[in-house]
Amino acid sequence: MSAPGRPSGPTDCVLALDVGSSSVRASLWSASGDPLPPSIKLDYSFTYTADGGAEADAEELFDLVAQALDGVLAGSEGYRVLAVSTSAYWHSLLGLDADGEPATAVFTWADRRAASAVPHLPGTFRTESTRRRTGCVPHSSYWPAKLLWLAEDRPDAHPDVERWTSPLDYVYLKLFNRLSVGVSMASGTGLFDLDGLDWDTEALEALGLSEEKLSPVSAEPFVGLVGSWAERWPELSGVPWYPAVGDGACSNVGSGCVGPERVALTVGTSGAMRSLWSGGRREVPEGLWCYRAGEERFVMGGALSDGGNLVEWLRGTLRLPAPEELERRLAEMEPDAHGLTFLPLLAGERGPDWADQANGVVAGLSLSTEPVEILRSAMEAVALRFALVFERLKAACPGEPEIVASGGGLVGSPAWAQIMADALGKPVGLAPVEEASSRGAALLALEALGEIEDLEAVAPLAAERVYEPDEARHRAYRAALERQRKLYRAVMD
Repeated sequence: MSAPGRPSGPTDCVLALDVGSSSVRASLWSASGDPLPPSIKLDYSFTYTADGGAEADAEELFDLVAQALDGVLAGSEGYRVLAVSTSAYWHSLLGLDADGEPATAVFTWADRRAASAVPHLPGTFRTESTRRRTGCVPHSSYWPAKLLWLAEDRPDAHPDVERWTSPLDYVYLKLFNRLSVGVSMASGTGLFDLDGLDWDTEALEALGLSEEKLSPVSAEPFVGLVGSWAERWPELSGVPWYPAVGDGACSNVGSGCVGPERVALTVGTSGAMRSLWSGGRREVPEGLWCYRAGEERFVMGGALSDGGNLVEWLRGTLRLPAPEELERRLAEMEPDAHGLTFLPLLAGERGPDWADQANGVVAGLSLSTEPVEILRSAMEAVALRFALVFERLKAACPGEPEIVASGGGLVGSPAWAQIMADALGKPVGLAPVEEASSRGAALLALEALGEIEDLEAVAPLAAERVYEPDEARHRAYRAALERQRKLYRAVMD
């Protein structure tokens, strides 16, 4: 989707913030969901440690949000901002002191140090009733394991924590002097009752945690910037800022996957495959999670910790050709012709089997193995993990859902997009929008404002390009998947 030219007169718009795992973005969107110039992107990265840590700095994150807002507003002459909406990564934990200042680092979804605490979680967290209520399983990415790990392994490290929050709670607290968390962000913690729309009493009791230690849950928008922020951004002070929504849910909305007939496939830093719908709960197949996109919608799916981050790591580690030459060579290779079996679990495993302390494995290496073959095997391996997720997801979706892809991983590599279609045995259409999460956040705000009556009634975007699967290649990948499954079982055993 191309951005239209600058309008000749004032135009109503929504400002979307996208706080992702590798960048903070700010962009403007028209009342019909089209991008408007300018758009700001500020890159950053988590701090990784040898023991599995993946942290962010809350103050740095806030500063990036402020810089992104400054940048987009500097070019917003001729626009009237109706609201601010935010997409943010799920699951991350931040401790605040009594003054509302950070008392800990942000322990992100990618932080694996809490894996040691998972076996020691109370039995409540391993019951089917808890999985159904919270939509989550015992795993280091969620808050129960993180909180237990901090209590057991670092009991004296953070004595000043008054409340446990998400990093976006802190951003809004600084801007509005009000602490609360939206339904969507709360639903990704592992401590939230998806039906009751509040913190899960049984889970809190099992951890010995009171609600007063968490942010109050509220769907009410924030209005009225405080202090110097009102002076800095007067055009944003009197408009509603809607509570942050999980980036996966926003990506579904932005790519037009708002019903069970379309499944969203995202490959960015990590990867995910999701179905989003309005109405009542569905049975969630084993190995998948279920969160909220808001009070009216659910989102269900599986996530991979390795996606674009794995490809970038290989690019930096192996002696690979220049990008154009590399893409040509990847596209020329036959499926599974390298003789390698790759378990793409370098950042651990989330879906579909949640092996918290898993690591990456490559089997079949020889002195004749070339770097580009290792990269191709990694791309294929990620696609095969998605095939496992899709097997479970489509069991909960009526009919034969269409697959719509977004994210820089597939958009930037036609070879990888074709591998994905062949591995899944399904056509994969690329969503014609560069920033699906930002667009989704904007559309949700437009619906809340009444500018869009019903997202489900919005015509889905036509795919920019559709990658059709090849049956012979699909058969080759089914055989490769069986090999990967055997290696997985051998390593896990």
